[in-house]
Amino acid sequence: MTTQDKIAAFLAAPLFAVAGASNDPDKFGYRCFVALKNSGRRVHPLNPRTPEIAGQPAFASIREIPGQVVALSVVTPPSITERIVEEAIATGVRWVWMQPGAESQAAIARAEQAGLQVIAGGPCVLVELAKLRA
Repeated sequence: MTTQDKIAAFLAAPLFAVAGASNDPDKFGYRCFVALKNSGRRVHPLNPRTPEIAGQPAFASIREIPGQVVALSVVTPPSITERIVEEAIATGVRWVWMQPGAESQAAIARAEQAGLQVIAGGPCVLVELAKLRA
């Protein structure tokens, strides 16, 4: 499966979460969450330190999200990404997109070993969503 095939499948998921979503409009976690939300996708923010992001309830963990999260965008430091991947595996997430700067080789290997589809190493959800609007 090519990276573009993976991106298309990721973006076709019925329910998304963004780990590392933020209330700060200057942060990538905020922009990633809002871009997915504004594209009409069902998406939930993950951030254990805030109750709400961009007017939507935030969740401390994937387990708390109502419904089955299929696609997870990760915008966290690599050490946190490794923990998020373990939770993704435990909760049945199928797709993990590690945004630039969030990648961890250990997290990539662990996710792939568990059968998750992984997008990492450069592609950015903001760029890919912008391509769809063009």
